[in-house]
Amino acid sequence: MKDIAHKGSIASSLQMAQVGTAADGTGIPIGILRPLRPFALIPANINAAFSQTVPGATKRLGGGGTEVYAKAGKRVLDVALVLLTLPVTLPVIALCALALWIEGGSPFYRQDRLGLQGGRFSILKLRTMVRDADSLLELCLAACPELRREWDETQKLKQDPRITRVGKVLRATSLDELPQLWNVLKGDMSLVGPRPMMPDQLPLYGDPRAYFALKPGITGVWQVSARNESHFSYRAQIDAAYGQQLSMRADLSLMLRTVGVVLRGTGY
Repeated sequence: MKDIAHKGSIASSLQMAQVGTAADGTGIPIGILRPLRPFALIPANINAAFSQTVPGATKRLGGGGTEVYAKAGKRVLDVALVLLTLPVTLPVIALCALALWIEGGSPFYRQDRLGLQGGRFSILKLRTMVRDADSLLELCLAACPELRREWDETQKLKQDPRITRVGKVLRATSLDELPQLWNVLKGDMSLVGPRPMMPDQLPLYGDPRAYFALKPGITGVWQVSARNESHFSYRAQIDAAYGQQLSMRADLSLMLRTVGVVLRGTGY
């Protein structure tokens, strides 16, 4: 029996049809599996790590107030906080954009990410890297095995040659993320959630259903607990655990902790 996961997996209807066509006449039976509950896939030790990061968070997604918050309250909170903070965030974005423009041209860029239900959307960020950054990365990784190992483990480089001088400051303080407030207003993202996934990172996440069950966030567990220090696979797991602990209390706690991370300037 060959099974095709659907409705929660990344397999599209077209892909399933192609598999069916290929198997036609071969005698191989094909079935369609209903998806497992996405959050049941997260190991217990990862949930424990999340609970230590956000004390007092609810234990499971579901039930009364938590379900209402997930379906409606979270969106209301997102929009309200974005609008309330615009008098502060807009001037900051403008100043950062001016600094980047003086340094090297266009201050903004868009990049494809995977969001709710695996749908693609265009994320908006302040440009912190030189142009042709992807080509430069490949050259650096090919020339230095140590950099290749660091990149494969963390998907980041502590000494990244692609980042500009202004970009280093913006990354350290996470100010390069502020334009994503536009993505929040549009409904592509939430203030708090799993980190927005790049399409080419999909194989690194294992089963992505826990990620795709929620909108990605500007901040989240990954940003405040394991931002630079741990392997990518662990960061992905602990970030995915956020969905199982979803509550307004957890979101507000993560937002407050994000302020501390920004003030410490520990990002890269």
